[in-house]
Amino acid sequence: MHSLPTLPDFAAFQAWRADPSQWLPAALDIARSEGLPHADPKPFLNGTNLVLALDERLVLKIFPPMLRAQFVSERASLSQLRGRLSIAVPEIVRQGERDQWPYLAITRLHGVLGAQAWPGLPEDQKERVLRRIGETIAEVQRAPLGELSTIEPRWDQLMRRQIDGCRARHTRLGLPRKFLAGLDDFLAAAIPLIPMDAPPVILTGEYIPENFLLGQETGGWQLSGLFDFGDVLTGWGEYDLLGPSAFMTAGMPRRVRSLFEGYGYAAADIGPDLKRRLMALMLLHRQSDPIRHICIEGWQEKADDLFELAELLWPV
Repeated sequence: MHSLPTLPDFAAFQAWRADPSQWLPAALDIARSEGLPHADPKPFLNGTNLVLALDERLVLKIFPPMLRAQFVSERASLSQLRGRLSIAVPEIVRQGERDQWPYLAITRLHGVLGAQAWPGLPEDQKERVLRRIGETIAEVQRAPLGELSTIEPRWDQLMRRQIDGCRARHTRLGLPRKFLAGLDDFLAAAIPLIPMDAPPVILTGEYIPENFLLGQETGGWQLSGLFDFGDVLTGWGEYDLLGPSAFMTAGMPRRVRSLFEGYGYAAADIGPDLKRRLMALMLLHRQSDPIRHICIEGWQEKADDLFELAELLWPV
Protein backbone atom coordinates (compact mmCIF):
# COMPACT_ATOMS: atom_id res chain seq x y z
CA MET A 1 0.00 0.00 0.00
CA HIS A 2 1.36 3.42 -0.96
CA SER A 3 1.38 5.88 1.91
CA LEU A 4 0.80 9.61 1.95
CA PRO A 5 3.40 11.66 3.81
CA THR A 6 3.32 13.77 6.92
CA LEU A 7 4.22 17.29 5.79
CA PRO A 8 5.16 20.14 8.14
CA ASP A 9 3.14 22.95 6.57
CA PHE A 10 1.20 24.13 3.53
CA ALA A 11 4.31 25.37 1.71
CA ALA A 12 5.83 21.91 1.96
CA PHE A 13 2.59 20.40 0.66
CA GLN A 14 2.58 22.76 -2.33
CA ALA A 15 6.16 21.86 -3.23
CA TRP A 16 5.40 18.14 -2.91
CA ARG A 17 2.15 18.43 -4.86
CA ALA A 18 3.89 20.18 -7.78
CA ASP A 19 5.48 16.87 -8.82
CA PRO A 20 2.64 14.41 -9.58
CA SER A 21 5.05 11.48 -9.66
CA GLN A 22 5.28 11.86 -5.88
CA TRP A 23 1.56 11.38 -5.25
CA LEU A 24 0.17 9.50 -8.26
CA PRO A 25 1.13 6.04 -6.87
CA ALA A 26 -0.85 6.68 -3.67
CA ALA A 27 -3.80 8.16 -5.58
CA LEU A 28 -3.98 5.19 -7.93
CA ASP A 29 -3.68 2.81 -4.99
CA ILE A 30 -6.68 4.51 -3.36
CA ALA A 31 -8.63 4.10 -6.61
CA ARG A 32 -7.74 0.40 -6.72
CA SER A 33 -8.70 -0.09 -3.09
CA GLU A 34 -12.10 1.49 -3.80
CA GLY A 35 -12.66 -0.61 -6.91
CA LEU A 36 -12.68 2.45 -9.14
CA PRO A 37 -11.51 2.53 -12.77
CA HIS A 38 -8.12 4.19 -13.22
CA ALA A 39 -6.79 3.13 -16.60
CA ASP A 40 -6.41 6.67 -17.96
CA PRO A 41 -5.36 8.91 -15.06
CA LYS A 42 -4.83 12.64 -15.66
CA PRO A 43 -3.69 14.88 -12.79
CA PHE A 44 -5.03 18.42 -12.64
CA LEU A 45 -2.18 20.68 -11.61
CA ASN A 46 -4.21 23.83 -10.89
CA GLY A 47 -6.22 24.28 -7.72
CA THR A 48 -5.25 23.52 -4.14
CA ASN A 49 -5.69 19.82 -3.38
CA LEU A 50 -4.61 16.64 -5.16
CA VAL A 51 -7.04 16.16 -8.03
CA LEU A 52 -6.89 13.29 -10.50
CA ALA A 53 -9.24 12.38 -13.33
CA LEU A 54 -9.43 8.59 -13.16
CA ASP A 55 -11.20 8.34 -16.51
CA GLU A 56 -13.89 10.25 -18.42
CA ARG A 57 -16.46 9.66 -15.67
CA LEU A 58 -14.71 9.98 -12.30
CA VAL A 59 -12.40 12.35 -10.41
CA LEU A 60 -10.47 11.59 -7.22
CA LYS A 61 -9.87 14.53 -4.91
CA ILE A 62 -7.48 14.08 -1.97
CA PHE A 63 -7.17 16.69 0.79
CA PRO A 64 -4.03 17.13 2.94
CA PRO A 65 -4.65 16.97 6.71
CA MET A 66 -4.16 20.75 7.10
CA LEU A 67 -7.07 21.29 4.65
CA ARG A 68 -9.48 18.84 6.25
CA ALA A 69 -11.97 21.69 6.62
CA GLN A 70 -12.15 21.89 2.82
CA PHE A 71 -13.02 18.19 2.67
CA VAL A 72 -15.79 18.69 5.22
CA SER A 73 -17.11 21.69 3.30
CA GLU A 74 -16.97 19.98 -0.10
CA ARG A 75 -18.60 16.79 1.13
CA ALA A 76 -21.42 18.62 2.90
CA SER A 77 -22.01 20.98 -0.04
CA LEU A 78 -22.22 18.25 -2.66
CA SER A 79 -24.55 16.22 -0.46
CA GLN A 80 -26.76 19.23 0.24
CA LEU A 81 -26.97 20.49 -3.35
CA ARG A 82 -27.56 17.14 -5.01
CA GLY A 83 -30.73 17.32 -7.10
CA ARG A 84 -31.47 20.90 -6.07
CA LEU A 85 -29.85 22.82 -8.96
CA SER A 86 -30.71 23.16 -12.63
CA ILE A 87 -27.04 22.81 -13.62
CA ALA A 88 -24.68 19.94 -12.93
CA VAL A 89 -22.52 19.63 -9.83
CA PRO A 90 -20.37 16.58 -9.00
CA GLU A 91 -21.92 13.67 -7.15
CA ILE A 92 -20.06 11.74 -4.46
CA VAL A 93 -19.30 8.15 -5.44
CA ARG A 94 -16.87 7.15 -2.68
CA GLN A 95 -15.31 8.77 0.35
CA GLY A 96 -12.63 7.68 2.75
CA GLU A 97 -9.29 8.47 4.35
CA ARG A 98 -5.71 7.28 4.11
CA ASP A 99 -2.93 8.33 6.47
CA GLN A 100 -5.19 11.13 7.76
CA TRP A 101 -5.69 12.45 4.20
CA PRO A 102 -9.46 12.40 3.49
CA TYR A 103 -10.63 11.88 -0.08
CA LEU A 104 -13.70 12.01 -2.30
CA ALA A 105 -14.32 10.19 -5.55
CA ILE A 106 -16.82 12.29 -7.49
CA THR A 107 -18.42 12.29 -10.91
CA ARG A 108 -16.58 14.25 -13.60
CA LEU A 109 -18.32 17.20 -15.19
CA HIS A 110 -17.84 17.96 -18.87
CA GLY A 111 -17.56 21.25 -20.65
CA VAL A 112 -15.04 23.99 -21.28
CA LEU A 113 -13.50 25.70 -18.28
CA GLY A 114 -14.99 29.17 -17.94
CA ALA A 115 -11.53 30.76 -17.75
CA GLN A 116 -10.76 29.38 -21.23
CA ALA A 117 -14.06 30.19 -22.94
CA TRP A 118 -15.14 33.46 -21.30
CA PRO A 119 -12.70 35.89 -23.00
CA GLY A 120 -13.86 34.86 -26.48
CA LEU A 121 -17.62 34.90 -25.90
CA PRO A 122 -19.69 37.45 -27.85
CA GLU A 123 -21.09 40.17 -25.62
CA ASP A 124 -24.69 38.95 -25.75
CA GLN A 125 -23.57 35.50 -24.63
CA LYS A 126 -21.52 36.96 -21.78
CA GLU A 127 -24.67 38.71 -20.60
CA ARG A 128 -26.63 35.45 -20.86
CA VAL A 129 -24.00 33.53 -18.89
CA LEU A 130 -23.97 36.22 -16.20
CA ARG A 131 -27.75 36.05 -15.91
CA ARG A 132 -27.47 32.28 -15.51
CA ILE A 133 -24.78 32.70 -12.86
CA GLY A 134 -27.10 35.02 -10.96
CA GLU A 135 -29.89 32.44 -11.21
CA THR A 136 -27.54 29.68 -10.03
CA ILE A 137 -26.40 31.72 -7.02
CA ALA A 138 -30.06 32.19 -6.09
CA GLU A 139 -30.77 28.46 -6.51
CA VAL A 140 -27.85 27.53 -4.26
CA GLN A 141 -29.01 30.02 -1.65
CA ARG A 142 -32.52 28.54 -1.61
CA ALA A 143 -31.11 25.15 -0.59
CA PRO A 144 -31.36 24.23 3.11
CA LEU A 145 -28.09 24.41 5.04
CA GLY A 146 -28.08 20.90 6.48
CA GLU A 147 -24.64 20.00 7.83
CA LEU A 148 -23.31 23.32 6.51
CA SER A 149 -25.04 25.09 9.40
CA THR A 150 -22.07 24.07 11.57
CA ILE A 151 -19.34 25.28 9.18
CA GLU A 152 -16.86 27.72 10.70
CA PRO A 153 -16.32 30.60 10.73
CA ARG A 154 -19.81 31.90 11.32
CA TRP A 155 -20.73 34.97 9.30
CA ASP A 156 -20.47 37.48 12.15
CA GLN A 157 -17.14 35.99 13.22
CA LEU A 158 -15.78 36.20 9.69
CA MET A 159 -16.87 39.80 9.27
CA ARG A 160 -15.34 40.88 12.59
CA ARG A 161 -12.06 39.19 11.71
CA GLN A 162 -11.99 40.71 8.22
CA ILE A 163 -12.86 44.17 9.53
CA ASP A 164 -10.04 43.99 12.10
CA GLY A 165 -7.48 43.03 9.43
CA CYS A 166 -8.84 45.05 6.50
CA ARG A 167 -6.43 47.99 6.52
CA ALA A 168 -3.36 45.81 7.07
CA ARG A 169 -4.43 43.45 4.30
CA HIS A 170 -4.95 46.10 1.66
CA THR A 171 -1.82 48.00 2.67
CA ARG A 172 0.15 44.79 2.18
CA LEU A 173 -1.50 44.10 -1.18
CA GLY A 174 -0.74 47.56 -2.50
CA LEU A 175 -4.12 49.29 -2.65
CA PRO A 176 -3.35 52.84 -3.85
CA ARG A 177 -2.99 55.46 -1.13
CA LYS A 178 -5.99 57.49 -2.29
CA PHE A 179 -8.26 54.49 -1.55
CA LEU A 180 -6.52 53.65 1.72
CA ALA A 181 -6.93 57.24 2.88
CA GLY A 182 -10.71 56.92 2.98
CA LEU A 183 -10.89 53.25 3.93
CA ASP A 184 -11.70 53.63 7.64
CA ASP A 185 -14.42 56.24 7.09
CA PHE A 186 -15.92 54.24 4.23
CA LEU A 187 -16.10 51.06 6.29
CA ALA A 188 -17.50 52.92 9.30
CA ALA A 189 -20.39 54.13 7.15
CA ALA A 190 -20.91 50.92 5.19
CA ILE A 191 -20.53 48.20 7.82
CA PRO A 192 -23.89 49.02 9.52
CA LEU A 193 -25.48 48.20 6.16
CA ILE A 194 -24.17 44.61 6.29
CA PRO A 195 -26.63 42.24 8.04
CA MET A 196 -24.76 40.26 10.69
CA ASP A 197 -27.60 38.11 12.01
CA ALA A 198 -29.88 37.58 8.99
CA PRO A 199 -30.82 33.96 8.23
CA PRO A 200 -27.66 32.54 6.58
CA VAL A 201 -27.52 30.99 3.11
CA ILE A 202 -24.93 28.82 1.37
CA LEU A 203 -22.01 30.86 0.01
CA THR A 204 -19.24 29.52 -2.20
CA GLY A 205 -17.40 32.85 -2.36
CA GLU A 206 -16.05 31.85 -5.78
CA TYR A 207 -18.46 32.16 -8.69
CA ILE A 208 -15.54 32.91 -10.99
CA PRO A 209 -14.50 31.50 -14.39
CA GLU A 210 -12.02 29.07 -12.82
CA ASN A 211 -14.86 27.28 -11.01
CA PHE A 212 -17.53 26.75 -13.66
CA LEU A 213 -17.89 25.02 -17.01
CA LEU A 214 -19.54 26.24 -20.19
CA GLY A 215 -21.06 24.17 -22.97
CA GLN A 216 -22.19 25.03 -26.48
CA GLU A 217 -25.89 24.56 -27.08
CA THR A 218 -28.40 25.88 -29.58
CA GLY A 219 -28.00 29.63 -29.51
CA GLY A 220 -24.46 29.65 -28.12
CA TRP A 221 -22.60 29.10 -24.89
CA GLN A 222 -24.42 28.18 -21.70
CA LEU A 223 -23.43 27.60 -18.09
CA SER A 224 -23.21 23.82 -17.77
CA GLY A 225 -21.51 22.93 -14.50
CA LEU A 226 -20.26 24.20 -11.15
CA PHE A 227 -17.49 22.68 -9.06
CA ASP A 228 -15.05 23.27 -6.19
CA PHE A 229 -16.96 23.72 -2.93
CA GLY A 230 -14.01 23.55 -0.53
CA ASP A 231 -14.37 27.14 0.67
CA VAL A 232 -18.12 27.16 1.28
CA LEU A 233 -19.41 29.09 4.28
CA THR A 234 -22.80 30.49 5.21
CA GLY A 235 -23.90 34.09 5.60
CA TRP A 236 -25.36 37.09 3.77
CA GLY A 237 -26.25 36.18 0.17
CA GLU A 238 -24.88 39.26 -1.62
CA TYR A 239 -21.35 38.10 -0.76
CA ASP A 240 -21.54 35.72 -3.71
CA LEU A 241 -22.19 38.52 -6.19
CA LEU A 242 -18.64 39.77 -5.63
CA GLY A 243 -16.73 37.19 -7.68
CA PRO A 244 -18.64 37.85 -10.92
CA SER A 245 -18.61 41.59 -10.17
CA ALA A 246 -14.82 41.64 -9.91
CA PHE A 247 -13.86 39.13 -12.60
CA MET A 248 -16.65 39.30 -15.19
CA THR A 249 -18.98 42.30 -15.29
CA ALA A 250 -16.15 44.81 -16.00
CA GLY A 251 -18.35 47.72 -14.88
CA MET A 252 -20.56 47.33 -17.96
CA PRO A 253 -24.19 48.23 -17.16
CA ARG A 254 -25.83 45.47 -19.24
CA ARG A 255 -23.58 42.82 -17.71
CA VAL A 256 -24.25 44.11 -14.20
CA ARG A 257 -28.00 44.13 -14.83
CA SER A 258 -27.88 40.60 -16.26
CA LEU A 259 -26.12 39.24 -13.16
CA PHE A 260 -28.38 41.05 -10.72
CA GLU A 261 -31.62 40.30 -12.56
CA GLY A 262 -30.67 36.62 -12.63
CA TYR A 263 -30.15 36.83 -8.88
CA GLY A 264 -33.55 38.45 -8.47
CA TYR A 265 -32.69 42.16 -8.17
CA ALA A 266 -34.12 44.80 -10.51
CA ALA A 267 -32.07 47.73 -11.80
CA ALA A 268 -33.91 49.93 -9.30
CA ASP A 269 -32.47 47.82 -6.45
CA ILE A 270 -28.90 48.79 -7.39
CA GLY A 271 -28.98 51.94 -5.29
CA PRO A 272 -26.43 53.75 -3.09
CA ASP A 273 -26.86 51.51 -0.03
CA LEU A 274 -26.43 48.31 -2.05
CA LYS A 275 -23.34 49.68 -3.81
CA ARG A 276 -21.74 50.76 -0.54
CA ARG A 277 -22.54 47.40 1.03
CA LEU A 278 -21.08 45.50 -1.92
CA MET A 279 -17.97 47.68 -1.95
CA ALA A 280 -17.45 47.01 1.75
CA LEU A 281 -17.99 43.30 1.27
CA MET A 282 -15.52 43.27 -1.63
CA LEU A 283 -12.90 44.81 0.66
CA LEU A 284 -13.77 42.29 3.41
CA HIS A 285 -13.93 39.19 1.19
CA ARG A 286 -11.60 36.38 2.28
CA GLN A 287 -9.84 36.52 -1.09
CA SER A 288 -10.07 40.29 -1.54
CA ASP A 289 -7.33 41.72 -3.76
CA PRO A 290 -8.72 44.59 -5.88
CA ILE A 291 -5.42 45.30 -7.62
CA ARG A 292 -5.34 41.81 -9.15
CA HIS A 293 -9.04 40.98 -9.36
CA ILE A 294 -11.00 43.98 -10.62
CA CYS A 295 -11.23 43.53 -14.39
CA ILE A 296 -11.96 47.16 -15.35
CA GLU A 297 -9.07 48.55 -17.36
CA GLY A 298 -7.63 51.66 -15.75
CA TRP A 299 -9.97 51.57 -12.75
CA GLN A 300 -7.32 53.04 -10.46
CA GLU A 301 -7.28 56.22 -12.56
CA LYS A 302 -11.04 56.30 -13.21
CA ALA A 303 -12.01 56.45 -9.52
CA ASP A 304 -10.66 58.82 -6.89
CA ASP A 305 -12.14 57.13 -3.82
CA LEU A 306 -14.07 54.05 -2.74
CA PHE A 307 -17.45 55.70 -3.37
CA GLU A 308 -16.48 56.36 -6.99
CA LEU A 309 -15.07 52.86 -7.30
CA ALA A 310 -18.44 51.44 -6.20
CA GLU A 311 -20.15 53.49 -8.89
CA LEU A 312 -17.63 52.21 -11.44
CA LEU A 313 -18.20 48.58 -10.47
CA TRP A 314 -21.99 48.68 -10.28
CA PRO A 315 -23.35 51.30 -12.70
CA VAL A 316 -27.11 51.59 -12.90
